[in-house]
Amino acid sequence: MAIKKSVRTLGIAALVLLAASACSSGGGSQSDGSDSAQAPQMEHIHGIGVDPENGAVYAGTHYGLFRIKDDTATRVSEVQDFMGFTVAGPDHFLASGHPGEGQGGHSSVGLIESTDGGQTWQELSLAGEADFHALKYRHGRVYGLNAMTGQLLVSEDKESWQELSREPLADFAVSPEHPDALIATTEQGLVQSADGGRTFEAVSDAPLMIFVGWAEDGTLAGVTPEGALYTADAPDGEWTERGNVGGQPEALTVHSADEIYAATDGTVLVSTDGGTTFRPTIAQ
Repeated sequence: MAIKKSVRTLGIAALVLLAASACSSGGGSQSDGSDSAQAPQMEHIHGIGVDPENGAVYAGTHYGLFRIKDDTATRVSEVQDFMGFTVAGPDHFLASGHPGEGQGGHSSVGLIESTDGGQTWQELSLAGEADFHALKYRHGRVYGLNAMTGQLLVSEDKESWQELSREPLADFAVSPEHPDALIATTEQGLVQSADGGRTFEAVSDAPLMIFVGWAEDGTLAGVTPEGALYTADAPDGEWTERGNVGGQPEALTVHSADEIYAATDGTVLVSTDGGTTFRPTIAQ
């Protein structure tokens, strides 16, 4: 399962990723779900998703799941740490992370699921065994990067899991057309897989990126540790610098060629011009 073309052990990029997604104990009260996005609860954003039915934006954070709609952010879940978050369908979410204070149970929740817009969650599998810092749902499969073991895993029923590899990846994305086509970020640069994540080979001439996303329309985007946003039409195509998110990235979601979401400094940003400019999703 070795990465081809001498992609070595992850170092700088992984450290940046871990710093951005670490479960910090600092900052913020834990009040009810009516707080605005400027409140401290939005700190440490680990995942962004868009509900396909109503366009609401969701942010998984250290202090729970927030719904951003009509210039307002509302915490819809209990206060717990969402380390991985992905939208599976309308009001249907998958996540991973850690329970909140006083909730008990395992220190890592494994894979959890909500079918009511994030209000309630059910444990599905790998409680105490997995902490997915990158989580994707596509083609009826759940793909997860387990920070506890370094495993890239996949499941077709959300309960039984297959190990794909243990390569040193920071983030990954899955093709909207082919379930076995993946791209991922490493210390040495972008890599791609044509066998579902079992092996990877380096993508020459791609920039060093920390987060990547792959939209349903085929658009690829990635952001560097310094915040530069690049897009491409194919993993081994030309990567073009578009703009900058203006800080150290915490998360990235590519909804379409025009609509790209990023997080930095506890703020969810949106671009509607393909990554050329970004603005906060909540008026400042």
